[in-house]
Amino acid sequence: MITAIGFHRLARGQCCGCRHRPRRRTTPIATLAIGLALLLGLAGAAGASSLRIAYVDWSSSVASANVVCAVLNERLDQPCELIETSADEMWRMVAEGEADVMLSAWLPDTHADYHAQYGEQLDDLGPNLVGTRTGLVVPATRVGRQTDQRGARTQPMLEIQSIEQLPEHRQALGDRIIGIDPEAGIMAATERALTEYRLTGFRLIPGAESTMTASLADAIARNRPIVVTGWVPHWMFGRWSLRFLDDPKGIYGDRGSIHSMARPGLAEDFPAAAAFIDRFAWEADSMEQLLVWIHQDHGRDPYAQALRWIRTHPQQVDDWLTETR
Repeated sequence: MITAIGFHRLARGQCCGCRHRPRRRTTPIATLAIGLALLLGLAGAAGASSLRIAYVDWSSSVASANVVCAVLNERLDQPCELIETSADEMWRMVAEGEADVMLSAWLPDTHADYHAQYGEQLDDLGPNLVGTRTGLVVPATRVGRQTDQRGARTQPMLEIQSIEQLPEHRQALGDRIIGIDPEAGIMAATERALTEYRLTGFRLIPGAESTMTASLADAIARNRPIVVTGWVPHWMFGRWSLRFLDDPKGIYGDRGSIHSMARPGLAEDFPAAAAFIDRFAWEADSMEQLLVWIHQDHGRDPYAQALRWIRTHPQQVDDWLTETR
């Protein structure tokens, strides 16, 4: 059932409101015209009252979108609509006004191409999380005991520290790097890494974040080598001992930040909501707590976990809303 708490179970790219055409009736033309005008006016007003947040099915993007929607609903009485899409479509939708805001612009490196294409059409509200990192990730220790009988850390499945060493372990890795959705910036960077590091014979396997983490979990459980596309913040770094491979060519860039980007005119249409979103920012530790809760719930209801988060962090929410009341 779709309720007023904001359309948080939308199908991909779909709106949740169903607008029915009026039945054909034998009425005078003038009366029919007035009725249609009123109907269209009401429908337009209803659509305009919902703030549309575009997001991607990445754990960090799901967390940010749901916590912002929860604050909008619970504290500002502002209905919101969550629209799941791909990374490239997220940028396009906000730039072209099909969505109002996104909270998942990874800058300056990961989404550099999207920013070059759409940045001038958007209002950059600044970072909502600082200290991101992307790259290729491998398990750091074997599954089971993290230390041996002498207290020393157990050895990793592969003695590998740098992307440059991957060709030496191509056969053990099954010629594969496990990736996520093809439109993600980290996938474009990994395609460049295949060329720049001459990773001949390696295949970048696209999929969803969930399939990537499932492959990682299976490999760790079976003590099998694996390399995946990874980033922080992410719950997998709290669950397993993982490490980024060194990137001496700088393909994945330096540490960055996640920005909130809005369509022009957001502040005029939704002044209180825009002021809150402009102030919305949190630390990686705070986000990771929500990431863990969503993961432990198997992603069944991220909005419910976002409600749990805002109710256990009232001071943080009050700080976001200080200038919006």
